[in-house]
Amino acid sequence: MNLHECLAERPRGAGLCLQLLLLAVAAAGLCGPLHARASKPNIVFIMADDMGYGDAGSYGQKLIQTPNIDRLASQGLRFTEVYAGASVCAPCRSVLMTGLHTGHTRVRGNFGVAGGVTGLGGGEHRIPLRAEDRTVADVLKQAGYTTGMTGKWGLGEPNTSGYPTSKGFDHWFGHVNQRQAHTYYPTFLWLNQHRFQLTGNHDGRRQQYSHDLFTSFALNFIRHQAEGPFFLYVPYTIPHAAFEVPDLAPYAGKPWPEERKAYAAMITRMDRDIGYILDLLDELKIADDTIVFFTSDNGAAARYDGLFDSAGPFREQKGSVYEGGIRTPMIVRWPGRVAAGETNDATAWYFADFLPTAADLAGAETPPGLDGVSVLPTLLGKSQDLSKRFLYWEQIRSKTFQQSARRDNWKAVRIKGDAPLELYDLSQDPGETNNVAAGNAAVIEQFEKYFKTARTDSQEWPLPR
Repeated sequence: MNLHECLAERPRGAGLCLQLLLLAVAAAGLCGPLHARASKPNIVFIMADDMGYGDAGSYGQKLIQTPNIDRLASQGLRFTEVYAGASVCAPCRSVLMTGLHTGHTRVRGNFGVAGGVTGLGGGEHRIPLRAEDRTVADVLKQAGYTTGMTGKWGLGEPNTSGYPTSKGFDHWFGHVNQRQAHTYYPTFLWLNQHRFQLTGNHDGRRQQYSHDLFTSFALNFIRHQAEGPFFLYVPYTIPHAAFEVPDLAPYAGKPWPEERKAYAAMITRMDRDIGYILDLLDELKIADDTIVFFTSDNGAAARYDGLFDSAGPFREQKGSVYEGGIRTPMIVRWPGRVAAGETNDATAWYFADFLPTAADLAGAETPPGLDGVSVLPTLLGKSQDLSKRFLYWEQIRSKTFQQSARRDNWKAVRIKGDAPLELYDLSQDPGETNNVAAGNAAVIEQFEKYFKTARTDSQEWPLPR
């Protein structure tokens, strides 16, 4: 059996498969030395791609099977008021990595309006992170962590300042370009600085499913860094279209459209692999030393109303600054430290908070000037009032400038740069159906004042005239 055959097998394959993978990874410089166990927790951040708020059983799903995500919720803390950094792929990841919201972070859209480079998957104006942009991986690496990532990056093409190994990741395997990630049977992936050929997918063959390879890499990384501390970032590509999956189990016989069967099968396959990761942490006896986050990168790409209700009770979907585009599931597990089986319906936080939270976990210095704050007190069940701060999102869409912000239970939305603000009371109206701006002039004034100061100009994303 060669390495490519090994990687084509299920992630928890036979011993020979694992040995071959370890040899290849070692040869590529991925297996670092084992460290003496430290008091700093390992950090694992798992992120689905376009999975809706309502697609997991623990968030109300009735048809798609997610036993391991639900196990994570039963063993950890489930949040209902957490937001992605943006409503689409690249800026969401930029907010997560830099701790800066879309009014300040480097990458504010999937494509810049000006500047940038041509991406591997086609399309101009790919904007990379710059050398001065510090990431979560930079901060944790400086704090003594071994850092690894597998999945989809989207923040820098090869030979740019935004490539993963230039942004703090010691080891990485996956897609640099999100357009290339639209297939689950690519002909190559990136392994550190090199193309890793997937010969099983050459000449039109479909023998190596990229998602399974990411899981194999993640499991291998955990095994070889088990003495910690380590940071593992797993931005899976499931269930982003195209809806490709090796089999439709357990939904093949369902009377659903084929696309919906594939969508459900992809989520359940990812759930299986999340179970592999949780089981390995138990096997290595490091579960108590590891904090695990699970989320999705933005709202559902398709609502699937009437079947899955992927967007839950929220308005619109991916690409929108309404709740359906940015509200996301978030589960955090840390046995013995984070409360098990509980739900937090009170604290609103978002992806910009992950960097300062990770720095807090590591005992590292938080970079100055971030938009996010550490939510570690909330995770640990301590008192923390975040209700008075603003959470902010912006995007240029169809040559219009859109903004939204949340403060306490108020949500303000501007769909065009010259349009009046819409205002919603999320405590009474989570679906944003009743615009109450007319009766709340003082609140509107607060948001108007904030919007004028919330952002800095970007040469790559100049405002539409």
